[in-house]
Amino acid sequence: MASAFSSYTKDELLKKLKKQKTMALIQGFVLLLMVVFAIFTTIENGISFQTFLPLFFSPMLAVMFLEIKKMKKEIAFRK
Repeated sequence: MASAFSSYTKDELLKKLKKQKTMALIQGFVLLLMVVFAIFTTIENGISFQTFLPLFFSPMLAVMFLEIKKMKKEIAFRK
């Protein structure tokens, strides 16, 4: 079965990997800020929707890391 990244050239794949890493870093930072704000909001106001908001966005970060892993595997396969 062909990989989802098999249609990309090696240069395109490297650019996409770099972009994906940058986006994962930004999303990780935003998620960290959300966790911090959720903790402060919970301390001040008690449990609310904002307390659980980071839980809804954390799977997206996990998927991004899985995509990065797949891209690295495809790059290693091409060497």
